[in-house]
Amino acid sequence: MRRKGLASMAVQTVATETPAATGTPATVDLGPASGLSCRECGTRFPLGPIFACAECFGPLEVAYDLPLGDPEALRERIEAGPANIWRYAPLLPVPADVADKPNLNPGWTKLVKADNLARELGVEQGKLFVKDDSGNPTHSFKDRVVAQALEAARAFGFTTLSCSSTGNLAGAVGAAAARAGFRSCVFIPHDLEQGKVVMAAVYGGELVGIEGNYDDVNRFCSELIGDPLGEGWGFVNVNLRPYYGEGSKTLAYEICEQLGWELPDQLVIPIASGSQLTKIDKGLKELIALGLVADKPYKIFGAQAEGCSPVSAAFKAGHDVVRPQKPDTIAKSLAIGNPADGPYVLDIARRTGGAVEDVNDEQVVDAIKLLARTEGIFAETAGGVTVGVTKKLIEAGLIDPALTTVVLNTGDGLKTLDAVAETSQATATIKPSLEAFRSAGLAG
Repeated sequence: MRRKGLASMAVQTVATETPAATGTPATVDLGPASGLSCRECGTRFPLGPIFACAECFGPLEVAYDLPLGDPEALRERIEAGPANIWRYAPLLPVPADVADKPNLNPGWTKLVKADNLARELGVEQGKLFVKDDSGNPTHSFKDRVVAQALEAARAFGFTTLSCSSTGNLAGAVGAAAARAGFRSCVFIPHDLEQGKVVMAAVYGGELVGIEGNYDDVNRFCSELIGDPLGEGWGFVNVNLRPYYGEGSKTLAYEICEQLGWELPDQLVIPIASGSQLTKIDKGLKELIALGLVADKPYKIFGAQAEGCSPVSAAFKAGHDVVRPQKPDTIAKSLAIGNPADGPYVLDIARRTGGAVEDVNDEQVVDAIKLLARTEGIFAETAGGVTVGVTKKLIEAGLIDPALTTVVLNTGDGLKTLDAVAETSQATATIKPSLEAFRSAGLAG
């Protein structure tokens, strides 16, 4: 029923948001993007601000005319590009001159060889990596997806950039809109971490708290799109969702390029809506199809917090349907109780021989501190989830410690200080004297 409701609204969008109604040109320049394709039935649609199939109510994805041909020439073209996601412009729904437009230019974040963490987890040296996306402009991977959605918003003539968000996306939209000269109005649950509220508000756009959880916020935004109040609004994760999701593919592209144009053997990816995981898989398959990497098996593992683990629960029960849950976890950026891409995550985990696992809040905090202590990376709670799940999967024998494994950290721990504040305090407070320092037993 949920998918049908969204799709009926998307059909209305097709009927009302014609070029004549919105000022959108009849043809738009989104580079190699050739249209939209239903993930369920394959029906094709023209490029536009729609997100669900009018035939079967399935989600729409961007379809491409990819640059098939000489892989080596394409590889050289990519390597000669800028040190951000626009090096992959030939594979993304963006115009060729995207790098010349006002944009935050996210991406090309560090792939850290995590030998200290590997030693703690019993992984072979040189085989464990952390893809640290906290180095993006607003300190989360959301800058990648917003950058893609922003280009679609430009192409379709939108004037306001908006979203429903668990925190990181709100900040990314606010920053991207400010840089590009768009108005922004973003919607969040009323009880987010204060660091994320401040970061979303500081860019000067409108920030609206909704009494309820993320799923309540998302439902409200879906209603707003179908109302005259939402005319001219580009919701990055609703009516621009097909383009938005493509930003996550750049994580796959970067990981493989940073590994020397090789596929990793195993990836551990956090699950909120599930879009990031599904698009990373899509990106890996595209690299194989283009001949940029050698084809070989890889396993994808999904990570959730125990207090919001509908996909993990479905995987463990052997179900194909994800039963919604009411979130109750410190990992609020992953607290989506009704994840839109949940069934597709299940398919990918099973197809690749991976799994979906969860950890409790105590394990999340322990994992945040473990990563900080071993690699100097302060992850937000979502990163604690992926590291904690990685540890759990290694102990269960599901992750092979002799194979190349990439763990994603998608945000900065400064955004979720409350999670570790109580257990991360000064070691001692002393008088300013050597005698006091010795007495405290800190002299080594």
